[in-house]
Amino acid sequence: MSIASDKLVKECEEKMVKTIEAVKEKFTAIRAGRANVSMLDGIKVENYGSEVPLNQIGTVSAPEARLLVIDPWDKTLISKIEKAILAANIGMTPNNDGRVIRLVLPELTADRRKEYVKLAKNEAENGKIAIRNIRKDINNHLKKLEKDKENPISEDELKKEETNVQTLTDKYVKEIDDLLAKKEKEITTI
Repeated sequence: MSIASDKLVKECEEKMVKTIEAVKEKFTAIRAGRANVSMLDGIKVENYGSEVPLNQIGTVSAPEARLLVIDPWDKTLISKIEKAILAANIGMTPNNDGRVIRLVLPELTADRRKEYVKLAKNEAENGKIAIRNIRKDINNHLKKLEKDKENPISEDELKKEETNVQTLTDKYVKEIDDLLAKKEKEITTI
């Protein structure tokens, strides 16, 4: 058993895990019918000359299924936060009472739900493609190791490691499919 081939398979798994994390992150950005504080993660607010993530200038919470509440620590930033939310074009209009900002999520229409499901499927497919590309790269490296003059691996070991890589690929593609099924259910549930 070659140390180099083991290292490649371990690297393969690490990359695949990172891909799964990226897919999960993309899925959290896709809105389902429920309010989720991560929906506001990409919003940056101008604060003392620099762009600051919204969650660093106040508390963001989801007290109800269709409501997000932003409680800024510095109440003078309320208008800037509102402008940032409007500029982000997330489909919600901020309402403030001078202390907190409330964002009411509009009810999702059937067409919008279909769009979100399509978007989720697209993200899942991109994740699967990334997993397959990782498999391809690792298999190419393994084949190079087989032909290595100084420290070659045997053909049997190559086949064994390729099988291991395929097993990992199948495992993580299935995980993406499971994540997609869960997200689809979340989106389509009214």
